[in-house]
Amino acid sequence: MNNIVNITPENFQQVILQDSQSKIVMVEFWAEGYEPSAAIAPLIANVAARFSDNLIHARVDCQQQQEIAGQFGVQGLPTVILVKEGQPLDGFAGPQTEEQIVALLEKHLPKVEDGLYQQATELVTAGDYQQAYPLLKQANELAPERADIKLLLADSQVELGQLKPAKALLDTIGLVDQDALFKSILGKIELAEQAAESPEIKALQAKLAEQPDSLEIKTELAIQLHQANQTEEALELIMSVLLVDLNFGEAKKFTLDMINALPDGDPLKSKYRRKIYSLLY
Repeated sequence: MNNIVNITPENFQQVILQDSQSKIVMVEFWAEGYEPSAAIAPLIANVAARFSDNLIHARVDCQQQQEIAGQFGVQGLPTVILVKEGQPLDGFAGPQTEEQIVALLEKHLPKVEDGLYQQATELVTAGDYQQAYPLLKQANELAPERADIKLLLADSQVELGQLKPAKALLDTIGLVDQDALFKSILGKIELAEQAAESPEIKALQAKLAEQPDSLEIKTELAIQLHQANQTEEALELIMSVLLVDLNFGEAKKFTLDMINALPDGDPLKSKYRRKIYSLLY
C-alpha cells in the first residue's frame, strides 16, 4: 500500500487536518542535498511501509515549502513530527536508528492485539464465541500478560466446553484483575461441572463401570458429556469406541460433529482431527 504523500499548500488541510482524524500522519521534513536528511530517509520509508495500514507518511521539502516548515516550527533537519487529529503528538529531531523510529510509532499506533480483542468483544456480545475464540487465542499469544484478553478467552473456552484450559487460564489471573467477569466465569464453570454430575451421566457412568466394554454405553455417555460441555472427556471416550469398531452405530458421525463444532485454533480440534483421520485413512 502506498501511503506516501508530499505536502503542499494545496493538500495541507486535507492531510494534516482531515486525514489525521483517522490515521496518524508522520510528517518528515527534509531538504534536497542535505546529507542527514538523505541518510535517514530510507529508514523512515521502511518504517512507514511497515505501518501503512494505520499511518500516512507525509513529506515536506523544506526548500520548496518553507512556510509549512515554519508553521511547524522546524529549526533543524532531519525532523519528524507525528500528527493526530490535527495536533502534533510526538516526534524527534536529529539522527535516529530504525529501531528508535519504530519504538516512537509503537507508542501511538494501535496494537494488533487491540484490534483482535475489539473484534472478539463484538462477537462475544453477539453470542458468537465460535468466531471470537481464534481471535482471542491469537491476541493472547501476542500479549500473554493482558488480563482482559485472558478473561474473555477463558469465557469463550467455557462457552465452547473447554473447561480445563479455562480453569488453567483463570489460575494465572492476579487478584487485582479478579473482577465481575472473572467471578462470572467461575460461576459458569461451576454450573458446567454440576451438569456433568447430572443423574443421567451418573447413571451411565455406573452402567459403564459394570460393563466397561460396552460400546453403546460409551457412546451414550460421550454424547451426554458433550452436551454438558465436557468436550475433552467426551472426545476421549467416543474415540475409544472407534478404536474398537470404526463403524459402530453413529459413533463416527458423533465424533466428527464434536470435532467440527470446535472453533478453529482449538488444540483439541487439531488433536482429535489427526486421530480420526489416522483411523479413517
